[in-house]
Amino acid sequence: MKNVEIYTDGACSGNPGPGGFCAILSYLKKEKIVSGNEANTTNNRMELRGAIEGLNALKEACKVKLYTDSAYVSNAINNKWLYDWQLNGWKNSQKKEVLNKDLWEQLLDLLTKHTVTFIKVKGHSTNEKNNRCDSIARKEIEKINQINEDVK
Repeated sequence: MKNVEIYTDGACSGNPGPGGFCAILSYLKKEKIVSGNEANTTNNRMELRGAIEGLNALKEACKVKLYTDSAYVSNAINNKWLYDWQLNGWKNSQKKEVLNKDLWEQLLDLLTKHTVTFIKVKGHSTNEKNNRCDSIARKEIEKINQINEDVK
Protein backbone atom coordinates (compact mmCIF):
# COMPACT_ATOMS: atom_id res chain seq x y z
CA MET A 1 0.00 0.00 0.00
CA LYS A 2 1.13 3.50 -0.79
CA ASN A 3 1.57 5.86 2.16
CA VAL A 4 -0.32 9.09 1.49
CA GLU A 5 -0.80 12.23 3.55
CA ILE A 6 -4.00 14.22 3.17
CA TYR A 7 -4.57 17.62 4.76
CA THR A 8 -8.18 18.76 4.78
CA ASP A 9 -10.20 21.80 5.75
CA GLY A 10 -13.64 23.25 5.37
CA ALA A 11 -14.91 26.79 5.72
CA CYS A 12 -18.26 28.50 5.78
CA SER A 13 -19.36 32.14 5.61
CA GLY A 14 -22.31 32.10 7.95
CA ASN A 15 -23.43 28.78 9.36
CA PRO A 16 -25.36 27.94 7.25
CA GLY A 17 -24.11 29.90 4.30
CA PRO A 18 -21.78 29.53 1.33
CA GLY A 19 -18.99 27.05 2.04
CA GLY A 20 -15.81 25.63 0.60
CA PHE A 21 -13.57 22.65 1.21
CA CYS A 22 -10.07 21.56 0.29
CA ALA A 23 -7.88 18.49 0.47
CA ILE A 24 -4.16 18.45 -0.30
CA LEU A 25 -2.89 14.95 -1.10
CA SER A 26 0.84 14.21 -0.89
CA TYR A 27 2.59 11.07 -2.10
CA LEU A 28 6.38 11.00 -2.38
CA LYS A 29 7.13 14.37 -3.97
CA LYS A 30 3.80 14.66 -5.79
CA GLU A 31 0.91 16.80 -4.65
CA LYS A 32 -2.72 17.02 -5.74
CA ILE A 33 -5.29 19.58 -4.61
CA VAL A 34 -9.00 18.86 -4.58
CA SER A 35 -11.46 21.63 -3.71
CA GLY A 36 -15.04 22.67 -4.20
CA ASN A 37 -17.96 24.60 -2.78
CA GLU A 38 -21.64 24.59 -1.94
CA ALA A 39 -23.98 27.58 -1.99
CA ASN A 40 -25.81 26.80 1.27
CA THR A 41 -24.11 24.54 3.76
CA THR A 42 -22.50 24.33 7.20
CA ASN A 43 -18.92 24.34 8.37
CA ASN A 44 -19.20 20.75 9.60
CA ARG A 45 -20.44 19.56 6.20
CA MET A 46 -17.50 21.27 4.52
CA GLU A 47 -15.03 19.70 6.96
CA LEU A 48 -16.50 16.30 6.12
CA ARG A 49 -16.47 17.00 2.38
CA GLY A 50 -12.76 17.83 2.57
CA ALA A 51 -12.02 14.42 4.08
CA ILE A 52 -14.38 12.58 1.73
CA GLU A 53 -13.16 14.23 -1.46
CA GLY A 54 -9.54 13.75 -0.44
CA LEU A 55 -10.08 10.02 0.05
CA ASN A 56 -12.21 9.83 -3.11
CA ALA A 57 -9.28 11.20 -5.11
CA LEU A 58 -7.19 8.10 -4.34
CA LYS A 59 -7.10 5.69 -7.28
CA GLU A 60 -6.21 2.60 -5.21
CA ALA A 61 -6.31 1.41 -1.61
CA CYS A 62 -3.79 3.39 0.43
CA LYS A 63 -2.51 3.83 3.94
CA VAL A 64 -3.48 7.41 4.77
CA LYS A 65 -2.58 9.91 7.44
CA LEU A 66 -5.46 12.38 7.26
CA TYR A 67 -4.83 15.70 9.00
CA THR A 68 -7.82 17.83 10.00
CA ASP A 69 -8.37 20.79 12.27
CA SER A 70 -11.96 19.67 12.80
CA ALA A 71 -12.70 18.25 16.25
CA TYR A 72 -16.07 17.17 14.79
CA VAL A 73 -14.40 14.90 12.24
CA SER A 74 -11.42 13.69 14.27
CA ASN A 75 -13.42 12.99 17.45
CA ALA A 76 -16.13 11.12 15.57
CA ILE A 77 -13.48 8.71 14.29
CA ASN A 78 -10.90 8.60 17.07
CA ASN A 79 -13.48 8.39 19.87
CA LYS A 80 -15.50 5.79 17.92
CA TRP A 81 -18.63 7.96 17.90
CA LEU A 82 -19.22 7.20 14.22
CA TYR A 83 -19.42 3.48 14.85
CA ASP A 84 -21.64 4.00 17.91
CA TRP A 85 -24.00 6.18 15.84
CA GLN A 86 -24.22 3.49 13.21
CA LEU A 87 -24.94 0.76 15.80
CA ASN A 88 -27.57 2.99 17.45
CA GLY A 89 -29.52 3.55 14.23
CA TRP A 90 -27.86 6.90 13.53
CA LYS A 91 -28.84 8.35 16.89
CA ASN A 92 -26.31 10.20 19.04
CA SER A 93 -25.81 9.81 22.78
CA GLN A 94 -28.75 12.19 23.37
CA LYS A 95 -30.95 9.89 21.21
CA LYS A 96 -31.21 12.59 18.52
CA GLU A 97 -30.71 12.04 14.80
CA VAL A 98 -27.07 12.33 13.79
CA LEU A 99 -26.50 15.36 11.59
CA ASN A 100 -24.86 14.87 8.18
CA LYS A 101 -25.67 11.16 8.07
CA ASP A 102 -25.35 11.17 4.27
CA LEU A 103 -21.73 12.33 4.49
CA TRP A 104 -20.84 10.06 7.41
CA GLU A 105 -22.08 7.09 5.37
CA GLN A 106 -19.86 8.13 2.46
CA LEU A 107 -16.89 8.43 4.81
CA LEU A 108 -17.61 5.00 6.33
CA ASP A 109 -17.56 3.47 2.85
CA LEU A 110 -14.19 5.07 2.11
CA LEU A 111 -12.80 3.80 5.42
CA THR A 112 -13.43 0.24 4.22
CA LYS A 113 -11.22 0.90 1.16
CA HIS A 114 -8.32 2.67 2.83
CA THR A 115 -6.42 2.35 6.10
CA VAL A 116 -6.85 5.83 7.56
CA THR A 117 -5.41 7.44 10.67
CA PHE A 118 -7.09 10.73 11.58
CA ILE A 119 -4.76 13.29 13.12
CA LYS A 120 -6.07 16.49 14.72
CA VAL A 121 -4.03 19.61 14.02
CA LYS A 122 -4.49 23.08 15.44
CA GLY A 123 -6.28 25.31 12.96
CA HIS A 124 -5.07 28.78 12.01
CA SER A 125 -1.66 28.03 13.48
CA THR A 126 1.78 27.36 12.03
CA ASN A 127 0.86 24.24 10.04
CA GLU A 128 1.63 25.25 6.45
CA LYS A 129 -0.57 22.67 4.68
CA ASN A 130 -3.50 23.26 7.01
CA ASN A 131 -3.22 26.98 6.36
CA ARG A 132 -3.08 26.36 2.59
CA CYS A 133 -6.21 24.20 2.83
CA ASP A 134 -7.98 26.95 4.74
CA SER A 135 -6.96 29.55 2.17
CA ILE A 136 -8.16 27.42 -0.74
CA ALA A 137 -11.46 26.60 1.01
CA ARG A 138 -12.04 30.31 1.58
CA LYS A 139 -11.30 31.05 -2.08
CA GLU A 140 -14.03 28.53 -2.94
CA ILE A 141 -16.44 30.64 -0.86
CA GLU A 142 -15.33 33.74 -2.77
CA LYS A 143 -16.27 31.98 -6.02
CA ILE A 144 -19.84 31.54 -4.77
CA ASN A 145 -19.99 35.11 -3.50
CA GLN A 146 -18.80 36.36 -6.91
CA ILE A 147 -21.46 34.32 -8.69
CA ASN A 148 -24.08 35.78 -6.34
CA GLU A 149 -22.82 39.31 -7.07
CA ASP A 150 -22.87 38.65 -10.83
CA VAL A 151 -26.51 37.48 -10.62
CA LYS A 152 -27.66 40.69 -8.87
